[in-house]
Amino acid sequence: MSSVNYRSVKQITSVLLFVDGVKDASYNELAEISMPDGRKVRGQVLDTRDGLAIVQSFGDTTGMDLGNTGVRFTGSTVKIPVSTEMLGRVFNGAGSPRDNGGNIRADKLVDINGSAINPYSREEPSEFIQTGISTIDGMNTLVRGQKLPIFSGSGMPHNKLAAQIARQAKLLNSEEKFAVVFGGIGINSEEANFFMKEFESTGAIDRTAMFLNLASEPSMERIILPRLALTTAEYLAYEKNMHVLVILTDMTNYCEALREVSAAREEVPGRRGYPGYMYTDLSSIYERAGKIRGRDGSITQIPILTMPGDDITHPIPDLTGYITEGQIVMGRDLQRNGIYPNVDVLLSLSRLMNQGIGKGKTREDHRGTADQLYAAYARGKELRSLTEIVGEEALSVNDRKFLGFADGFENEFVNQGYNEDRSIEQTLELGWKLFSQLDINEMKRLKDEYIKKYGKWK
Repeated sequence: MSSVNYRSVKQITSVLLFVDGVKDASYNELAEISMPDGRKVRGQVLDTRDGLAIVQSFGDTTGMDLGNTGVRFTGSTVKIPVSTEMLGRVFNGAGSPRDNGGNIRADKLVDINGSAINPYSREEPSEFIQTGISTIDGMNTLVRGQKLPIFSGSGMPHNKLAAQIARQAKLLNSEEKFAVVFGGIGINSEEANFFMKEFESTGAIDRTAMFLNLASEPSMERIILPRLALTTAEYLAYEKNMHVLVILTDMTNYCEALREVSAAREEVPGRRGYPGYMYTDLSSIYERAGKIRGRDGSITQIPILTMPGDDITHPIPDLTGYITEGQIVMGRDLQRNGIYPNVDVLLSLSRLMNQGIGKGKTREDHRGTADQLYAAYARGKELRSLTEIVGEEALSVNDRKFLGFADGFENEFVNQGYNEDRSIEQTLELGWKLFSQLDINEMKRLKDEYIKKYGKWK
């Protein structure tokens, strides 16, 4: 640690200190900030140029002044002690235990910044993960090593959906369970208590490492928390050969913290005030999911974000959609109709679905069944909109069947219980049951051999 305690702070904002006359400070270096009252706060170097170091404080800057605040640069970056003992434990946004369980016995200290997986070393995800949720398994399949975000909105049950996935996720034809790394970013106490109780009541807490930054706690911890969580996941996956499921919620709070820092640095804002480098920053988080050739472990990532104003074109979901391999979108209309999980399959997508389904992975008719469900439901929704103008009486008999199919699809296929764990066979059989409401001649996306084998027409 440097012995120099700089007292050349020339500017203090809500989250940043600008320290003049600094020699040899480096990007991401840890700093120790001495308050006038004797308290010490950790910080991190965001930028350094021409002897000026910009330090991000991990605590409140209230009480700091220009003459009596000291900054010491430690010469090291943020590191986290990692161990399998982290499973079953709860940590705060700085990586310290918050469950009164004492410090863990660390196997090693690891830099939290990490790096994306080398494309040459990256193995293409191909193993089906059964979540027990029909709208995901049947139509937007999750694959081991994938990053598949949930796009939600304020007041929607995305936390319930995430907890259900964490509880039920399993590899098909395998007894191996997922270890879970959960990162709560700027969430409120109610949300934190929900996840704690959910993991404890189901026993999932024993295979879960939780990192929590509450809304009342320093916003700057929201920037390092995802990296703490992912560094832990990388250790468990690539050194301990575990299948790790990483859940990060809410990435919108992470991006708001980024915008706060950007504004304090007086950077030229990008879209809607967010920094122009937000795409690159989000990539440094999302691209840490995947599988590495020659390693048995993997990281599957499910980030959750709430779309401001339910706007899917907002910069946060927009950029996330470019980086990740699809998205699960939750619909407001389905929620109003009392349907859980309110997944809007027509807006959702899994770009790796084809790699994870089909003969030898799931049932052979999986792709065709999903395509036919999409086509029939889309037609039914179009007709539903038409009936609001011309009335149902104006529809043909065949059109009314599609209208009924759309209702049945939402109430039977999409809608399911919070504790209902459907197998992929049950999901596909449910789809074929719904097809029997329509004329067999309308089954244009199903092979004749599958119609003969799985069809429910009498």
